[in-house]
Amino acid sequence: MSDYTEVDKKQDMQILHSMGYAQELERRMSQFSNFAVSFSIICILSGGINSLAQATSGAGGAAIGIGWPLGCFISFVFAVAMAQISSAYPTAGGLYHWGSILGNRFTGWLTAWFNLLGLVTVLGAINVGTYYFFMGSFGTPYFGLEDTTMTRIVFLAIITGAQALVNHMGIGLTAKLTDFSGYLIFVTAILLALVCLAAADTYEISRLFTFSNYSGETGGNVWPQTSGTWVFLLGLLLPIYTITGYDASAHTSEETVKAAHSVPRGMISSVLWAALFGYIMLCSFVLMIPDMDEAAKQGWNVFFWAMDAQVNPIIKDVLYLAIFVSQWLCGLATVTSVSRMIFAFSRDGGLPASKALSKVSPTYRTPVAAIWTGSILAVLFVWGSSLVSIGDTPVYTIVVSCTVIFLFFSFAIPITLGLFAWGTSKWDKMGPWNLGEGMFKLFAILSIVAMVLIFVLGIQPPNDGALYITVGFLIVTGIIWFAFENRRFRGPPIGDEVARRQAEIAAAEKAVGEA
Repeated sequence: MSDYTEVDKKQDMQILHSMGYAQELERRMSQFSNFAVSFSIICILSGGINSLAQATSGAGGAAIGIGWPLGCFISFVFAVAMAQISSAYPTAGGLYHWGSILGNRFTGWLTAWFNLLGLVTVLGAINVGTYYFFMGSFGTPYFGLEDTTMTRIVFLAIITGAQALVNHMGIGLTAKLTDFSGYLIFVTAILLALVCLAAADTYEISRLFTFSNYSGETGGNVWPQTSGTWVFLLGLLLPIYTITGYDASAHTSEETVKAAHSVPRGMISSVLWAALFGYIMLCSFVLMIPDMDEAAKQGWNVFFWAMDAQVNPIIKDVLYLAIFVSQWLCGLATVTSVSRMIFAFSRDGGLPASKALSKVSPTYRTPVAAIWTGSILAVLFVWGSSLVSIGDTPVYTIVVSCTVIFLFFSFAIPITLGLFAWGTSKWDKMGPWNLGEGMFKLFAILSIVAMVLIFVLGIQPPNDGALYITVGFLIVTGIIWFAFENRRFRGPPIGDEVARRQAEIAAAEKAVGEA
């Protein structure tokens, strides 16, 4: 990063100091690295493949040809609105700070809990997806492994532990691997698309724009029997669930050079490139499918079924290996994101054991306790929720259906607050990446409309339990806030508190060796 001058470094630190925080984390991430960490979490080779049945067993080809761009646009409007705010307030745990600064202590605290709960559960869900991909590609065919709770948890503990260890060892190593992940996802997605096109029997382009209704038994019961309109709308969850996690660019703000410029660009570009390459890859896969009706019957096994039927075994296994590595790197980047959220929230006393969780290692310049805590919680979540069922449905399945609702709520709260705070004393200074008032408010309103749509779709059968989980979470957080946190939690430093922290800031930076 030869273009990162001392003037740039002082400006980054000055912005951080002005918000009352020390430069404890190390700025080792370039603009590309900031893009790559979000692009890695989005990982079209993870969500785009593991959740493919939501389209192929739903509205069929049109769920990809038409539904994918539409769903990606929904994610894009959130990314644009968040980019505007991130440029003005480039801090770790960005969403928590935005919710506090643009609103109040309660809205910041609520945003933090929604985001934190979403990140921990999505880390578990990503690594569970990696487990099932491994089992389908190598575990069962080559090693004869059976899917049991013990096998799943041991696998999760190993890969999550490795992800935590890499994060523990410094942002430099993590950034190198997520940079590699960015290139790997690009190359693998294009290779997969080329292989699919080469293996296709015919190029039936009209398939991408043909609406079907595979709900119920004709689609392997991925979706309950419903109307064609509803099954198409439910298929939007594939791109919406896949194109998320771009808040990682904000969470790594304090480790990114020229953060006020780099973070918003990283956030938006990760969504756009993922949307484009995901579209190319998935359209090619749909064209390769030998029979759409038969594909729908495969349900969640559609990817492996089609690859087994059409692709050379050696080429297939090479692609599987690249996809598996990409999925592991997706989890690696998610550990980075969740740990920075824990660190930032703990820095202001927002969590139990905040003093330990906000401590930064002088050796590695990483929040070690936050890294391991987030990783362990993700594994424990999967373990505990897999052992308990409500009726015939594991609690894990119900909670995971809430994950993206929680994440998008944490996006929507500061965006909505920003809509009303623009130009007031709470937000009278914009960052260098500035849409202008009219464009920001347009995207903010679109984000609110999109949030309503996501919530409505997210609580439909078979995920109707998500409604009760979400309402229950809101009730519990309300009780905790008014009974305990309202009196205890002070939120981020504001006004005179920032000035009073300058001595602490200097001491904290000296402790980690920041010049």
